[in-house]
Amino acid sequence: MSVVLYGLKTCDTCRKARNWLDRFEQPYSFVDYRESPVPAATLKDWAQQLGGWEKLINKSSTTWRSLLPQRKNPGSDPEWTLLLKEYPALVRRPVVVQDDGSVSVGFSDNGFKKLFGH
Repeated sequence: MSVVLYGLKTCDTCRKARNWLDRFEQPYSFVDYRESPVPAATLKDWAQQLGGWEKLINKSSTTWRSLLPQRKNPGSDPEWTLLLKEYPALVRRPVVVQDDGSVSVGFSDNGFKKLFGH
């Protein structure tokens, strides 16, 4: 089973996730979504699978806190995707996409053990 890990090269949590996958010899590919932006339809699909845009957005990030108040309440899918296109760092990291298309976000040792059966 090979997975795709989406994140940022400079993100500490993404580095930890990549190190974990390497340590357990779990095949994966890494996509830096600043260098390779994720299409709007894919972002929408991720948000739907996770239970809404709020589950995909890192609201504790510096980027989120620095947004103007009116930008923090997008009212539609196109507004959300536009916001994420402008600020890719708002996406929680890492996003893990399994072979079957299922999506999860974030990293923890126990979470990855459960996800990958280690």
